[in-house]
Amino acid sequence: MAVSSQLDDTDRPRAGIGLCLSGGGYRAMVFHLGTLIRIDEAGLLGKLARISSVSGGSITAAHLGLRWKRLNFDASGRATGLGAVVADVRRMASTNIDAGAIIGGILLPGSISDRVADAYADTLYGDATLQDLPDDSDGKAPFFVLNASNVQTAALWRFTRRYMGDYRVGLVPRPTTRLALAVAASSAFPPVLSPLEMTVAQAYDPNVPADLTGPEFRRRVVLSDGGVYDNLGLETVFKSCETVLVSDAGQKIEPEADPKDDWVRHSVRIMTISDDQVRSLRKRHLIEAYRSGEVTGAYWGIRTRYADYPLATDPLGCAGRDPTRLAAIPTRLAAMPDAEQNALINWGYAVTDAALRAHFGPALQARHGVTITDPKGFPCPGEY
Repeated sequence: MAVSSQLDDTDRPRAGIGLCLSGGGYRAMVFHLGTLIRIDEAGLLGKLARISSVSGGSITAAHLGLRWKRLNFDASGRATGLGAVVADVRRMASTNIDAGAIIGGILLPGSISDRVADAYADTLYGDATLQDLPDDSDGKAPFFVLNASNVQTAALWRFTRRYMGDYRVGLVPRPTTRLALAVAASSAFPPVLSPLEMTVAQAYDPNVPADLTGPEFRRRVVLSDGGVYDNLGLETVFKSCETVLVSDAGQKIEPEADPKDDWVRHSVRIMTISDDQVRSLRKRHLIEAYRSGEVTGAYWGIRTRYADYPLATDPLGCAGRDPTRLAAIPTRLAAMPDAEQNALINWGYAVTDAALRAHFGPALQARHGVTITDPKGFPCPGEY
Protein backbone atom coordinates (compact mmCIF):
# COMPACT_ATOMS: atom_id res chain seq x y z
CA MET A 1 0.00 0.00 0.00
CA ALA A 2 1.37 3.43 -0.94
CA VAL A 3 1.95 5.93 1.83
CA SER A 4 -0.45 8.40 0.19
CA SER A 5 -3.12 5.71 0.46
CA GLN A 6 -2.41 5.29 4.15
CA LEU A 7 -2.57 9.05 4.65
CA ASP A 8 -5.91 9.53 2.91
CA ASP A 9 -7.63 6.13 3.14
CA THR A 10 -7.91 6.04 -0.65
CA ASP A 11 -7.91 2.24 -0.50
CA ARG A 12 -11.37 2.39 1.09
CA PRO A 13 -14.66 3.20 -0.65
CA ARG A 14 -15.66 6.83 -0.16
CA ALA A 15 -18.23 7.15 2.58
CA GLY A 16 -19.43 9.63 5.16
CA ILE A 17 -19.28 13.38 5.59
CA GLY A 18 -16.09 15.38 5.86
CA LEU A 19 -15.85 18.91 7.24
CA CYS A 20 -13.02 21.28 6.34
CA LEU A 21 -12.24 24.29 8.55
CA SER A 22 -10.00 26.87 6.89
CA GLY A 23 -7.38 29.13 8.36
CA GLY A 24 -7.60 32.82 9.17
CA GLY A 25 -6.37 33.38 12.74
CA TYR A 26 -8.94 34.25 15.39
CA ARG A 27 -11.29 35.42 12.63
CA ALA A 28 -11.54 31.85 11.34
CA MET A 29 -11.51 30.28 14.80
CA VAL A 30 -14.61 32.23 15.86
CA PHE A 31 -16.41 32.14 12.48
CA HIS A 32 -16.20 28.33 12.53
CA LEU A 33 -18.00 28.27 15.89
CA GLY A 34 -21.09 29.55 14.10
CA THR A 35 -20.61 26.80 11.52
CA LEU A 36 -20.45 24.11 14.21
CA ILE A 37 -23.57 25.43 15.93
CA ARG A 38 -25.62 25.32 12.73
CA ILE A 39 -24.21 21.94 11.65
CA ASP A 40 -25.16 20.57 15.04
CA GLU A 41 -28.69 21.99 14.79
CA ALA A 42 -29.00 20.27 11.41
CA GLY A 43 -28.12 16.95 13.04
CA LEU A 44 -24.88 16.62 11.09
CA LEU A 45 -22.19 17.15 13.74
CA GLY A 46 -22.53 13.67 15.19
CA LYS A 47 -22.53 12.16 11.69
CA LEU A 48 -19.18 13.61 10.59
CA ALA A 49 -16.63 11.00 9.56
CA ARG A 50 -13.65 13.34 9.28
CA ILE A 51 -12.74 16.88 10.31
CA SER A 52 -9.73 18.43 8.59
CA SER A 53 -8.39 21.81 9.61
CA VAL A 54 -5.63 24.33 9.10
CA SER A 55 -4.38 27.31 11.10
CA GLY A 56 -7.16 29.13 12.97
CA GLY A 57 -9.54 26.33 12.04
CA SER A 58 -7.27 23.89 13.87
CA ILE A 59 -7.62 25.82 17.13
CA THR A 60 -11.37 25.19 17.04
CA ALA A 61 -11.16 21.66 15.64
CA ALA A 62 -8.58 20.47 18.18
CA HIS A 63 -10.65 21.68 21.12
CA LEU A 64 -13.77 20.11 19.64
CA GLY A 65 -11.86 16.84 19.37
CA LEU A 66 -10.51 17.11 22.89
CA ARG A 67 -14.04 17.61 24.29
CA TRP A 68 -15.80 15.19 21.91
CA LYS A 69 -16.66 12.67 24.61
CA ARG A 70 -18.38 15.43 26.58
CA LEU A 71 -20.63 16.61 23.75
CA ASN A 72 -23.39 14.23 24.90
CA PHE A 73 -25.51 13.77 21.78
CA ASP A 74 -29.18 13.47 22.69
CA ALA A 75 -31.89 11.35 21.06
CA SER A 76 -32.35 13.93 18.30
CA GLY A 77 -28.64 13.81 17.44
CA ARG A 78 -27.83 17.25 18.90
CA ALA A 79 -24.81 17.88 21.12
CA THR A 80 -25.92 19.25 24.47
CA GLY A 81 -22.29 19.95 25.41
CA LEU A 82 -21.34 22.06 22.41
CA GLY A 83 -21.96 25.28 24.33
CA ALA A 84 -19.00 24.53 26.61
CA VAL A 85 -16.71 24.15 23.58
CA VAL A 86 -17.95 27.49 22.22
CA ALA A 87 -17.37 29.19 25.58
CA ASP A 88 -13.83 27.81 25.84
CA VAL A 89 -12.85 28.92 22.33
CA ARG A 90 -14.36 32.35 22.95
CA ARG A 91 -12.17 32.64 26.03
CA MET A 92 -9.19 32.02 23.77
CA ALA A 93 -10.48 34.73 21.42
CA SER A 94 -10.38 37.18 24.33
CA THR A 95 -6.65 36.69 24.88
CA ASN A 96 -3.68 38.22 23.08
CA ILE A 97 -1.15 35.67 21.86
CA ASP A 98 0.76 36.79 18.80
CA ALA A 99 2.16 40.12 20.08
CA GLY A 100 3.35 38.63 23.38
CA ALA A 101 4.85 35.61 21.65
CA ILE A 102 6.72 37.79 19.19
CA ILE A 103 8.15 40.07 21.86
CA GLY A 104 9.02 37.15 24.13
CA GLY A 105 10.59 35.21 21.28
CA ILE A 106 12.83 38.16 20.46
CA LEU A 107 13.85 39.17 23.97
CA LEU A 108 13.77 35.89 25.91
CA PRO A 109 15.04 32.32 25.46
CA GLY A 110 12.84 30.10 23.34
CA SER A 111 11.16 30.59 19.98
CA ILE A 112 8.03 32.50 19.05
CA SER A 113 6.28 29.26 18.08
CA ASP A 114 7.16 27.69 21.45
CA ARG A 115 5.46 30.60 23.19
CA VAL A 116 2.37 30.27 21.01
CA ALA A 117 2.16 26.57 21.89
CA ASP A 118 2.51 27.38 25.60
CA ALA A 119 -0.27 29.97 25.33
CA TYR A 120 -2.54 27.43 23.63
CA ALA A 121 -1.79 24.93 26.39
CA ASP A 122 -2.49 27.46 29.13
CA THR A 123 -5.83 28.52 27.65
CA LEU A 124 -7.32 25.46 25.94
CA TYR A 125 -5.40 22.19 25.75
CA GLY A 126 -3.40 21.78 28.94
CA ASP A 127 -1.16 18.70 28.83
CA ALA A 128 -3.31 16.87 26.26
CA THR A 129 -1.57 14.97 23.46
CA LEU A 130 -2.73 13.75 20.08
CA GLN A 131 -3.75 10.55 21.86
CA ASP A 132 -6.47 12.55 23.63
CA LEU A 133 -8.27 13.11 20.32
CA PRO A 134 -11.20 10.70 19.95
CA ASP A 135 -10.77 7.15 18.70
CA ASP A 136 -12.69 6.93 15.41
CA SER A 137 -12.27 3.18 14.95
CA ASP A 138 -15.82 2.38 16.08
CA GLY A 139 -17.39 5.03 13.87
CA LYS A 140 -18.70 7.00 16.86
CA ALA A 141 -16.36 9.95 16.42
CA PRO A 142 -14.78 11.74 13.47
CA PHE A 143 -11.18 11.26 12.42
CA PHE A 144 -9.50 14.58 13.26
CA VAL A 145 -6.66 15.79 11.02
CA LEU A 146 -4.67 18.91 11.95
CA ASN A 147 -2.67 19.98 8.91
CA ALA A 148 0.70 21.74 8.82
CA SER A 149 3.20 22.30 6.00
CA ASN A 150 6.59 20.60 6.13
CA VAL A 151 9.09 23.26 5.05
CA GLN A 152 11.81 20.67 4.46
CA THR A 153 9.82 18.31 2.22
CA ALA A 154 7.27 20.78 0.77
CA ALA A 155 4.55 18.26 1.71
CA LEU A 156 1.44 18.35 3.87
CA TRP A 157 2.26 17.17 7.39
CA ARG A 158 -0.71 15.61 9.18
CA PHE A 159 -1.20 15.40 12.95
CA THR A 160 -3.77 12.75 13.92
CA ARG A 161 -4.38 10.29 16.72
CA ARG A 162 -3.38 7.38 14.46
CA TYR A 163 -0.20 8.89 13.03
CA MET A 164 1.73 12.02 12.20
CA GLY A 165 3.99 12.64 9.24
CA ASP A 166 3.98 13.10 5.48
CA TYR A 167 4.52 10.94 2.43
CA ARG A 168 8.20 11.90 2.07
CA VAL A 169 9.45 11.16 5.61
CA GLY A 170 6.93 8.47 6.58
CA LEU A 171 4.59 8.10 9.52
CA VAL A 172 4.99 8.00 13.30
CA PRO A 173 2.25 5.71 14.65
CA ARG A 174 0.26 6.72 17.74
CA PRO A 175 2.15 9.98 18.32
CA THR A 176 2.27 11.46 21.81
CA THR A 177 3.02 15.00 20.61
CA ARG A 178 1.36 17.73 22.68
CA LEU A 179 -1.92 18.85 21.16
CA ALA A 180 -0.95 22.48 21.77
CA LEU A 181 2.26 21.98 19.77
CA ALA A 182 0.36 20.39 16.86
CA VAL A 183 -2.06 23.33 16.77
CA ALA A 184 0.82 25.80 16.99
CA ALA A 185 2.44 24.13 13.98
CA SER A 186 -0.83 24.19 12.03
CA SER A 187 -1.29 27.90 12.83
CA ALA A 188 2.33 29.05 12.41
CA PHE A 189 1.44 31.52 9.69
CA PRO A 190 4.40 33.25 8.07
CA PRO A 191 6.37 35.33 8.28
CA VAL A 192 6.16 36.08 12.00
CA LEU A 193 4.92 32.86 13.67
CA SER A 194 6.74 30.51 11.30
CA PRO A 195 8.58 28.21 11.41
CA LEU A 196 8.00 25.77 14.26
CA GLU A 197 10.85 23.32 14.82
CA MET A 198 9.80 20.02 16.33
CA THR A 199 12.02 17.23 17.61
CA VAL A 200 10.56 13.78 16.94
CA ALA A 201 11.74 11.17 19.44
CA GLN A 202 9.28 8.40 18.55
CA ALA A 203 10.08 5.77 15.94
CA TYR A 204 8.70 5.90 12.41
CA ASP A 205 6.76 2.92 11.07
CA PRO A 206 9.30 0.77 9.17
CA ASN A 207 6.53 -0.68 6.98
CA VAL A 208 5.56 2.69 5.51
CA PRO A 209 7.61 3.56 2.42
CA ALA A 210 9.43 6.91 2.43
CA ASP A 211 12.34 8.42 0.56
CA LEU A 212 13.63 10.95 3.12
CA THR A 213 14.53 8.77 6.08
CA GLY A 214 17.66 10.45 7.42
CA PRO A 215 17.69 12.09 10.86
CA GLU A 216 17.98 15.51 9.23
CA PHE A 217 14.39 15.01 7.99
CA ARG A 218 12.93 12.66 10.58
CA ARG A 219 14.24 13.94 13.91
CA ARG A 220 14.21 17.69 13.37
CA VAL A 221 11.03 18.64 11.51
CA VAL A 222 10.52 22.25 10.40
CA LEU A 223 6.84 23.12 10.04
CA SER A 224 4.77 26.09 8.95
CA ASP A 225 1.08 26.98 8.75
CA GLY A 226 -1.08 24.31 7.11
CA GLY A 227 -2.52 27.00 4.87
CA VAL A 228 0.81 27.34 3.06
CA TYR A 229 0.10 23.98 1.40
CA ASP A 230 -3.70 23.65 1.63
CA ASN A 231 -5.53 26.68 3.01
CA LEU A 232 -8.93 24.98 2.97
CA GLY A 233 -7.83 21.74 4.65
CA LEU A 234 -9.45 20.06 1.66
CA GLU A 235 -6.96 17.43 0.52
CA THR A 236 -7.38 14.85 3.25
CA VAL A 237 -11.19 15.06 3.12
CA PHE A 238 -11.67 15.26 -0.63
CA LYS A 239 -9.92 11.93 -1.16
CA SER A 240 -11.77 10.15 1.64
CA CYS A 241 -15.38 11.32 1.91
CA GLU A 242 -18.34 11.23 -0.47
CA THR A 243 -19.87 14.39 1.04
CA VAL A 244 -17.60 17.39 1.61
CA LEU A 245 -18.54 20.48 3.63
CA VAL A 246 -16.12 23.42 3.53
CA SER A 247 -16.16 26.43 5.85
CA ASP A 248 -13.82 29.11 4.49
CA ALA A 249 -12.91 32.11 6.64
CA GLY A 250 -9.96 33.18 4.50
CA GLN A 251 -9.40 36.73 3.32
CA LYS A 252 -9.25 37.86 -0.28
CA ILE A 253 -6.29 39.99 -1.26
CA GLU A 254 -7.19 43.58 -2.08
CA PRO A 255 -5.67 45.61 -4.91
CA GLU A 256 -2.78 47.94 -4.02
CA ALA A 257 -2.08 50.86 -6.32
CA ASP A 258 1.32 51.45 -4.74
CA PRO A 259 2.67 48.16 -3.34
CA LYS A 260 5.59 48.53 -0.95
CA ASP A 261 9.01 47.60 -2.30
CA ASP A 262 10.97 47.04 0.93
CA TRP A 263 11.83 43.38 1.29
CA VAL A 264 9.66 42.72 4.38
CA ARG A 265 6.37 44.18 3.16
CA HIS A 266 7.00 43.09 -0.42
CA SER A 267 7.55 39.49 0.77
CA VAL A 268 4.33 39.59 2.78
CA ARG A 269 2.45 40.87 -0.28
CA ILE A 270 3.86 38.11 -2.48
CA MET A 271 2.98 35.41 0.09
CA THR A 272 -0.55 36.80 0.32
CA ILE A 273 -0.94 36.66 -3.46
CA SER A 274 0.24 33.03 -3.44
CA ASP A 275 -2.17 32.14 -0.61
CA ASP A 276 -5.06 33.77 -2.46
CA GLN A 277 -4.33 31.86 -5.64
CA VAL A 278 -3.96 28.50 -3.87
CA ARG A 279 -7.34 29.05 -2.19
CA SER A 280 -8.97 30.07 -5.47
CA LEU A 281 -7.65 27.01 -7.30
CA ARG A 282 -8.73 24.60 -4.59
CA LYS A 283 -12.16 26.23 -4.39
CA ARG A 284 -12.54 26.02 -8.17
CA HIS A 285 -11.61 22.32 -8.10
CA LEU A 286 -14.15 21.72 -5.34
CA ILE A 287 -16.99 23.53 -7.12
CA GLU A 288 -16.26 21.61 -10.33
CA ALA A 289 -16.38 18.36 -8.34
CA TYR A 290 -19.78 19.34 -6.91
CA ARG A 291 -21.10 20.13 -10.39
CA SER A 292 -19.78 16.91 -11.93
CA GLY A 293 -21.14 14.76 -9.11
CA GLU A 294 -17.69 13.55 -8.08
CA VAL A 295 -18.59 14.61 -4.55
CA THR A 296 -21.68 16.06 -2.90
CA GLY A 297 -21.82 18.76 -0.27
CA ALA A 298 -21.61 22.51 0.18
CA TYR A 299 -19.08 25.34 0.38
CA TRP A 300 -19.56 28.61 2.25
CA GLY A 301 -17.21 31.46 2.97
CA ILE A 302 -16.88 34.52 5.11
CA ARG A 303 -16.89 36.57 1.88
CA THR A 304 -19.93 34.80 0.41
CA ARG A 305 -22.96 36.91 -0.56
CA TYR A 306 -25.99 35.56 1.27
CA ALA A 307 -28.29 36.82 -1.46
CA ASP A 308 -26.54 34.59 -4.01
CA TYR A 309 -28.06 31.45 -2.47
CA PRO A 310 -31.33 30.37 -4.15
CA LEU A 311 -33.46 30.17 -1.02
CA ALA A 312 -37.22 30.35 -0.72
CA THR A 313 -37.07 31.84 2.78
CA ASP A 314 -34.84 34.24 4.70
CA PRO A 315 -35.79 33.51 8.31
CA LEU A 316 -32.89 35.50 9.79
CA GLY A 317 -33.32 38.52 7.54
CA CYS A 318 -29.82 38.16 6.10
CA ALA A 319 -30.29 39.20 2.48
CA GLY A 320 -29.88 42.87 3.31
CA ARG A 321 -26.99 42.49 5.77
CA ASP A 322 -23.39 43.28 4.86
CA PRO A 323 -20.66 41.09 6.47
CA THR A 324 -17.82 42.77 4.57
CA ARG A 325 -16.26 44.26 7.70
CA LEU A 326 -16.07 40.80 9.29
CA ALA A 327 -14.21 39.36 6.31
CA ALA A 328 -11.71 42.22 6.63
CA ILE A 329 -10.72 41.43 10.24
CA PRO A 330 -6.92 40.93 10.21
CA THR A 331 -5.47 37.43 10.38
CA ARG A 332 -4.05 37.62 13.88
CA LEU A 333 -4.16 35.97 17.29
CA ALA A 334 -5.22 39.23 18.93
CA ALA A 335 -8.01 39.67 21.47
CA MET A 336 -11.47 40.31 20.01
CA PRO A 337 -14.24 42.28 21.70
CA ASP A 338 -17.32 40.24 22.60
CA ALA A 339 -19.48 42.15 20.11
CA GLU A 340 -17.12 41.24 17.27
CA GLN A 341 -17.11 37.61 18.35
CA ASN A 342 -20.91 37.61 18.44
CA ALA A 343 -21.07 39.02 14.93
CA LEU A 344 -18.58 36.49 13.53
CA ILE A 345 -20.43 33.56 15.13
CA ASN A 346 -23.78 34.83 13.85
CA TRP A 347 -22.45 35.31 10.30
CA GLY A 348 -20.79 31.86 10.34
CA TYR A 349 -24.10 30.41 11.51
CA ALA A 350 -26.16 32.28 8.90
CA VAL A 351 -24.02 31.51 5.86
CA THR A 352 -23.66 27.85 6.91
CA ASP A 353 -27.43 27.67 7.16
CA ALA A 354 -27.82 29.21 3.71
CA ALA A 355 -25.36 26.79 2.13
CA LEU A 356 -26.94 23.74 3.75
CA ARG A 357 -30.50 24.70 2.84
CA ALA A 358 -29.45 25.51 -0.72
CA HIS A 359 -27.16 22.56 -1.47
CA PHE A 360 -27.77 19.83 1.13
CA GLY A 361 -31.08 18.89 -0.47
CA PRO A 362 -33.72 16.26 0.27
CA ALA A 363 -31.77 13.43 -1.37
CA LEU A 364 -28.63 14.16 0.67
CA GLN A 365 -30.68 14.64 3.82
CA ALA A 366 -32.35 11.27 3.29
CA ARG A 367 -28.99 9.60 2.60
CA HIS A 368 -27.54 10.90 5.85
CA GLY A 369 -30.70 10.61 7.93
CA VAL A 370 -31.30 14.27 8.75
CA THR A 371 -33.99 16.88 8.17
CA ILE A 372 -32.80 20.47 7.82
CA THR A 373 -35.39 23.06 8.79
CA ASP A 374 -35.27 26.86 8.97
CA PRO A 375 -33.31 28.31 11.90
CA LYS A 376 -35.25 30.00 14.70
CA GLY A 377 -32.80 32.81 15.42
CA PHE A 378 -29.16 33.83 15.76
CA PRO A 379 -27.11 32.01 18.42
CA CYS A 380 -25.64 35.27 19.81
CA PRO A 381 -27.06 38.71 20.58
CA GLY A 382 -26.41 41.61 18.23
CA GLU A 383 -27.00 39.84 14.90
CA TYR A 384 -24.14 40.96 12.55
